[in-house]
Amino acid sequence: MSDDAAIASFTVIIPARFASTRLPAKALADIAGKPMVVRVADQARASGAKAVWIATDHDGIEAAAREHGIDVIRSRREHASGTDRIAEAAAIAGLPDDALVVNVQGDEPQMPPAIIGAVANQLASRPAASIATACHPIHAIGDFLNPNVVKAVLDADGFAMTFSRAPVPWPRDSIDAIRAMPGDVALPSGFTALRHLGIYAYRVAFLAHYATLAPAPIEHWEALEQLRAMWHGHRIAVAVIDAAPPAGVDTPADLERVRAAYAAGRR
Repeated sequence: MSDDAAIASFTVIIPARFASTRLPAKALADIAGKPMVVRVADQARASGAKAVWIATDHDGIEAAAREHGIDVIRSRREHASGTDRIAEAAAIAGLPDDALVVNVQGDEPQMPPAIIGAVANQLASRPAASIATACHPIHAIGDFLNPNVVKAVLDADGFAMTFSRAPVPWPRDSIDAIRAMPGDVALPSGFTALRHLGIYAYRVAFLAHYATLAPAPIEHWEALEQLRAMWHGHRIAVAVIDAAPPAGVDTPADLERVRAAYAAGRR
């Protein structure tokens, strides 16, 4: 993946809730003089997006966004899924059915702008897809076996066949050896597994349709809402990037890591 400017015309919407179980009020946590959600918006602005919106249900987040010149959409407090929140925001913004929207999470202050643009471009270039997302190769055995690392399996044309928390694809003849090895050891040569990144691009018409789709049984068991779209026959195009971006912020330790990176000039 290159750092070239995005060729697609797209809007970024950043969902930002105030409540957080492991790190309360993290959207407003200071990172080098700016709230975290504003740092996310800065990354999105650098991606080539024609517009960047923060969608929030909280007065303080709205005030912080406006203070830094970022457009804000007020959304409802409760939504069944993150996709539903983005759909509401797109409707409030009055985006046309054929517009492309990239959902960048409000706790990803180091999300590379190039990845945001790559996901938008992936959807723009795949008219058969309703959604686009991204993944990167998994190298360590521990990540492959970790249920918190979501795996993606692609077809020959780069569309998702499935997503799972299980170790897929299943290396039938070597899985016992893999399980017996330390987690930081590399996967066997020639075996490819892909880690899914939680960034999505949508067509606005699909966002409106998504709310009408019944939940899928596999979605319930895997706790992966993108499986609902696939269950109902929608295709997901996947951009494969070379390496993992910096992790998002879920804990106080994550926040200190990001603060140190910004202090050192790393975005």
